[in-house]
Amino acid sequence: MPPAERRALLLLLGLAVAGHAVRFVVTKPGEAPGEVELVRTLPAQSPLAHKESTMALARPLEPGERVDLDRAGPAEIARLPRVGPGLAKRIVADRAARGPFGSLAALDRVTGVGPSVLAAIADHASFSGPSSNQTSRLAPPGRAGTMAPCPRLLPGCAEGGASLGAGPQPGETRLSLNRATIAQLDSLPGIGPKRAEAIVEDRERNGPFSSVDGLTRVPGIKPALVARVRERLQVP
Repeated sequence: MPPAERRALLLLLGLAVAGHAVRFVVTKPGEAPGEVELVRTLPAQSPLAHKESTMALARPLEPGERVDLDRAGPAEIARLPRVGPGLAKRIVADRAARGPFGSLAALDRVTGVGPSVLAAIADHASFSGPSSNQTSRLAPPGRAGTMAPCPRLLPGCAEGGASLGAGPQPGETRLSLNRATIAQLDSLPGIGPKRAEAIVEDRERNGPFSSVDGLTRVPGIKPALVARVRERLQVP
């Protein structure tokens, strides 16, 4: 046998012996020779069960079904009408940072939650936590830490409840647009902390506002929002 063929034969024999050795080390007792486990890290959960769980979260709410906004996760909160995944995540993040809501009115403190959203979810929202101590945008100016009466536009409210866009209550004065602090502006319906900060920054940079309508010069503030807070503000 030529030397080249002898070397090739010896190489093949060496590879065969190495392969048997590897199989002996890797193969578990009781396994068939050559058996390969393709997937080991997948959880032992039925894909059908996962599909049914996903469909349960995506299905519309039944009449009378409620979602506890003081406990539910984003996926379940997103089932509420007019909420969606993005707003659901903001609701959970606000709850984690500032504590439970405790009532529908306190939910107004979340950016993106307004009268239309509150009215849409009123029949499907529940609250198991204590009432929040955080200031809601429903609270009238100068009453930090207190909750405003239930808005009339929400089901179940008393006939004399205050509306979201109502003006000052009897005995209250309007908020001075050119002297109000960020915290006071934040208490206005639809403003929130970011817009309140932007108003103060604009006022310091460009001078006092000549009228309430001048708020539209602040980025992010539209005429509809100005109309909503007009009765709460004054420009001396």
